[in-house]
Amino acid sequence: MSVLPTIQIQNLNHSFGKGNLEKPVLVDINLEIYPGEIIILTGPSGSGKTTLLTLIGALRSTQSGSLKILDRELHGASSKQLVKTRSQIGFIFQSHNLLKSLTAWENVTMPLKLQPQMKNRKALAIEILNLVGLGDRTHYYPDNLSGGQKQRVAIARALVANPQLILADEPTAALDSHSGREVVQIMQNLAKERGCTILMVTHDNRILDVANRIIHMEDGCLIS
Repeated sequence: MSVLPTIQIQNLNHSFGKGNLEKPVLVDINLEIYPGEIIILTGPSGSGKTTLLTLIGALRSTQSGSLKILDRELHGASSKQLVKTRSQIGFIFQSHNLLKSLTAWENVTMPLKLQPQMKNRKALAIEILNLVGLGDRTHYYPDNLSGGQKQRVAIARALVANPQLILADEPTAALDSHSGREVVQIMQNLAKERGCTILMVTHDNRILDVANRIIHMEDGCLIS
């Protein structure tokens, strides 16, 4: 039985602006990424990496070409379909985006609000926090956590709904080398144990060794 790609992109183009001000940001992107793969996307600032990530994450609409996530076509998808796709993806950003008024476990349960049928949310959140090494910090507020710990809470939040795809935008940028390595190893274990696909945008040369493939982007084109 052939395995379906988690991400399947054909002839994807994207522009910002209209008329004379139209500027191509992505040019003829073709890419397939499979379950369990860790792919690192590199390239200079302004090369289109984050735009590509937001399209794959169903955070903006596809303009032209085909973009399938978990075998669901996003080109022409309704806003309701985009929301459904987003609920199956875990997002990790450079700034952890934790809510200061919530404890670690309360922050982790936020994505589960999209899944009203989910029971025992607190127990699930605490289990995931244990997994990322923060079992003793479940009731801490973000202001009482270090940078590395906040990012691990953000990873736990991305994992709690058991997504098949995780998108990470510079997840180690604000961390020292030790914390950054820990964060990436957690993601590596996930890919292995859960068959989760991870697509990570990074400039961090210290973590390139975890990737199955490194894809380079320049001027909106995939170079390798």
